[in-house]
Amino acid sequence: MYGMEPKRRFIERALELLHKGPEESMVVVFHRDGSLHLDGLTCLQTVSSLAGITPVADNAEILDCFTPLIAGFVLEDAVADEAIRIEWRTVCRVFGGRDEAYPDHLIFSSPNVMAAFNHHATALLDLTVQVPVVIGDHGVKNREARLHRPASVIRPTEIRHIQQCVRWALNHGVGLTVIGGDHSGHCLRPNVISVDMGAFDQVHILTDEAGRGASRSYSEPLVIVGAGCKSGDIVRKTMALGLTVPLGARPSLGPGLWLQGGIGHLTRLHGLACDAIVGAVIVSVASSQVLYIGCVPSEHRPAGAVRPENDNDLLWAMKGAGTNFGMVVSTTFKACAAPAYSVRKWVIPLGDDLEGRLRLDAFDRFIARKLPRHCSIDAYLFRERDKLCLGVTMFESSSTKLNLDTSTATLTSISTILGLEDSIKTVDGIGLFETEMYMSGMHGGHGSGKTSSFKRCVFLKLIGALDMAKILVAAVGNCPSPLCYLHLLQGGGAVGDVAVDATAFGCRDWDFACVVTGVWPRDQDGTEVAHATRRWVYDVVRDLLPLSSGAYGADLGPDPGDTALAGKAFGSNLTRLARLKHSSDPANKLIILVTGESCAGKDYCAEIWVAVFTTCNRKGLRARTASISNAIKREYAAASGADLERLLQDRAYKEENRSALSTYFQDKVRERYQLPEEQFLNVINDASEVDVLLITGMRDEAPVATFSHLVPDSRLLEVNVKAGKCTRWARQRGQGSDDKVDGAVNTTDGRDRKDRPDFIFNNDTTGSEAAERFCEHYLLPYVHEDLQRLADMVRLVPNFPRLGIDFRDVLGIAQ
Repeated sequence: MYGMEPKRRFIERALELLHKGPEESMVVVFHRDGSLHLDGLTCLQTVSSLAGITPVADNAEILDCFTPLIAGFVLEDAVADEAIRIEWRTVCRVFGGRDEAYPDHLIFSSPNVMAAFNHHATALLDLTVQVPVVIGDHGVKNREARLHRPASVIRPTEIRHIQQCVRWALNHGVGLTVIGGDHSGHCLRPNVISVDMGAFDQVHILTDEAGRGASRSYSEPLVIVGAGCKSGDIVRKTMALGLTVPLGARPSLGPGLWLQGGIGHLTRLHGLACDAIVGAVIVSVASSQVLYIGCVPSEHRPAGAVRPENDNDLLWAMKGAGTNFGMVVSTTFKACAAPAYSVRKWVIPLGDDLEGRLRLDAFDRFIARKLPRHCSIDAYLFRERDKLCLGVTMFESSSTKLNLDTSTATLTSISTILGLEDSIKTVDGIGLFETEMYMSGMHGGHGSGKTSSFKRCVFLKLIGALDMAKILVAAVGNCPSPLCYLHLLQGGGAVGDVAVDATAFGCRDWDFACVVTGVWPRDQDGTEVAHATRRWVYDVVRDLLPLSSGAYGADLGPDPGDTALAGKAFGSNLTRLARLKHSSDPANKLIILVTGESCAGKDYCAEIWVAVFTTCNRKGLRARTASISNAIKREYAAASGADLERLLQDRAYKEENRSALSTYFQDKVRERYQLPEEQFLNVINDASEVDVLLITGMRDEAPVATFSHLVPDSRLLEVNVKAGKCTRWARQRGQGSDDKVDGAVNTTDGRDRKDRPDFIFNNDTTGSEAAERFCEHYLLPYVHEDLQRLADMVRLVPNFPRLGIDFRDVLGIAQ
């Protein structure tokens, strides 16, 4: 879109052309230079490559495949085509970059954003007239997020505003992002609606005396924290009552910290922050229903909130993967006594890498492993004035008096290895935030705000072992910026007391969380130094990953470099999480369209099939029926004065009104051509809690082809119910109508079919046995757990071997 201004108008013109094409048409925009801001247009989906680097093998055959793709054409004349390809190869070699990591490749900068827009892209006004909107730029702390321009930022002040955002997103098939502590790299996305939860910043504390009642399942005091709160707010307000929650080390971090783990200086004593979660209130992104999960005191349950059937599963997921399961409104923690802290610091210059490895081994074996749980000790590897240094900070907590449990022998042993501490101070929970070494004790302090950083974290054991120590020490010597460092936060203790499968946070067997931190001066943002530092972080993590006990999921995002880390983030819990995510997200279900002629028995069969699904061996399977025509019947009854109850229940009365009802519907479609799609999506959204939905009342030709693009993540089937003319006539007379049944057996509602349904069920026999057998043999296998596991194993290769074809590698299952 270079030179095309204003860009929004060009895309709007392209969107206007979509109305002349198929409904699933879309406009796709590729953009490379900075943020693509389109003044409120809402994109359907974005894919970005933050590094934007593409290596291409420097040989004629590969370049001859690459260059026509970039040029966008090939010449039909073979001689001319060969000549221009030679020129293109020369151009590539002149302008392509070089990288020591890819010695036989040319390096090109590729488009870093692809955005897709559909005919809903201009629908933002429908939302902004209902909810509060942030005017002007919305500043966030994360550097990557600051590069993105959202379509709009909504700042809800009531839960109903959040629900309106979710319903709007569901109706238009688009996503939302959430701004909590604004440290996330994906809290803002280009041309996507962001929901700022900052107004939900209340902290409520229920002590043993206040709020004890039948709803209380915990003897500890409870702290109810809004999604707009920061760690510092929580610590400050709980400290006033002598309490605290074991959170992380920075006061500005928000709910992404405690919902995805939360590692701090009380972790060894009380566990991770997510381990203290006992309940939550969320808005379902599948239905916009407000849910309360686990232990939420009755006075803090919003009006209309319900407890979901999978309450235990969702509470399990909140403890380590809570950002993935709905929009969290509040979190309930169990509190503990607020301690005071004794903080000791050492900075030790090291002669060379060998001394660094020896010091790290001694630190691990003779200090870290011997500390009691109320103590934690962090290590830093960094360079100061081009010299390798080991920094150490020890935190000792006590809710009574300090130094009670740490023996003189232990302190003497520490001093023997590290020497006398450089400083010692006593602080409370708020003062603790300022004691982190990277804030004031390294490189002049990173807390000044004059640097940018990029970090990833892996969990390690035996950091002093030879292979591990070599990687750690060498990494600091190879960093592209002198400001980079490794931060080793001690774990163990209470972290390992929790069973691996007891919470979604599945990485429990580790001694240190190694935060690989790339730092560069802020005025070098976007330069090669910044890009090289990001690559350094990923390179170090890649080397450590085979030796690690897992990766920390809190920092991960859409960058392709995070793929390997994401596979290690939840350990053996990943499969359970994926299944729960599949059931919790919108549209992930089996949808069966039950079609057929009048009086063929569609509703009767659908009810029988629901009973088969709900009584099958798959535990917890939820199924229900829904009629897509009920909504238009309600509108027709209100407009015409017809009896709604009889329209819904009395077939003879419905037949009397069929012609007028059909005319009314067609008139409405002419006024709103998207009405059939809207009705279909409304039925899907209203049944978000079920796994299998059987929809009756459809009169569309080829309904699977017509509606499947609206539910791309669901399996959509059509079962056409047939019955002979005599059978249908007998059923109609039995329901009180003397109208003659017409239409041939191979029609649906009297129209010839030009498509084929997935299944045909002949419903000429009496009783339910035939319908039950049909469901057991043909429909039930679609939800069998073995089939689901098999489907998960089939690798999908989009657009292979050519555009528009999705290749499913069935043979790859054997591997």
